[in-house]
Amino acid sequence: MTEKQGSLDLTKRDTEAVDADPRSAVGAVSEPEVTEAAESGVSEASVPGTDLAPEPAVASEPEPAVAVAVEAEPEPVPAVRPVPAVEPEPSGVAGSGEGDGGAETVGDRPKGRRTVLRAVLRWTAAVAVFAAVGASTAYGITRMERTDVPGLRTESDGRWAYPTLTKPPLPSGSPAPFARANDGNAHHADLRALLLPAPEGATADKALSGSDGWLATKDFLKEFEETSREQIQEKLVDAGLRHIAARGWTTQDGATTRIYLLRFGTAVVTEGVFSEDFTAYGSPLYPARGADVYERDEDFPVVPQSDDIDLAPYVESEPYGGEQVRLAYLSAGDVMAVIVQSRKGTMPAIPFQQTVVLQSQLLG
Repeated sequence: MTEKQGSLDLTKRDTEAVDADPRSAVGAVSEPEVTEAAESGVSEASVPGTDLAPEPAVASEPEPAVAVAVEAEPEPVPAVRPVPAVEPEPSGVAGSGEGDGGAETVGDRPKGRRTVLRAVLRWTAAVAVFAAVGASTAYGITRMERTDVPGLRTESDGRWAYPTLTKPPLPSGSPAPFARANDGNAHHADLRALLLPAPEGATADKALSGSDGWLATKDFLKEFEETSREQIQEKLVDAGLRHIAARGWTTQDGATTRIYLLRFGTAVVTEGVFSEDFTAYGSPLYPARGADVYERDEDFPVVPQSDDIDLAPYVESEPYGGEQVRLAYLSAGDVMAVIVQSRKGTMPAIPFQQTVVLQSQLLG
């Protein structure tokens, strides 16, 4: 047998062996590969007969690797899927059936925002309603009197309801009575405008209106006992009395009030008339009619008084007659004020103190 024939027999035997063993055919190289090798010009002698048997094993190794690679492809999928799971909104749209694909994801966000917007609008409207109700309630309470508010109602202390006080305007270039530029402490405002107005509900005493708002001296002297009127008039003339403004009223409780403002030339003259001609510490030098004996009103508060105004308050001593009289003198710059209050039974202290303090504020 020649060498060529030996190689051909070897090829034939190998082929028969492959055909006889089906298990080796699964992992062996396919016939086209063997044919290709034979046709490529490679001699059978260059391929040892013993190398053909392990060759199928080499060819079988890649196939399980490929199979593993194919089977391993689903494993990365769970790692990728949790990423979109972070956004729950697209899943909600998919379940609602309102769209598909990217349209569901994009369309879901405006819907969520509309829901939040509606909630915000509802809360905003609720807050606005509560704010309006609260503001209305607060406004209503502020417009109520203290005695009308439940829980704040207190018994009245007897004060009178005076209107808001406003000082009259000064002439152009004129200083206030107690300004540094006003050496004589003169009141340049209209004296009639410096009178305290009557409280609410009071009845005006027209007898004190005088002529054009100025009261005659003889009408002022009627406030004192008849035996002392002539002497008082002489002192007023000597002091250079310029004019008198007066106002009076009667309140619903029957109390009568009379206020007189007497203007003199200077503050020094006024202070002399006040301290030397009309007042003393224990009692007034000239008692006002209706009471015989007075005493100093020690209960009169000192705090509201101004350093620029001197005050001498008096009250009728017990036992008094059918009515009680309270009397006060004020010295404020070039003006002296005389305030007289009386009422049947007793004259309360609160409205008297209130009247005196308010009048002093107008003169200050």
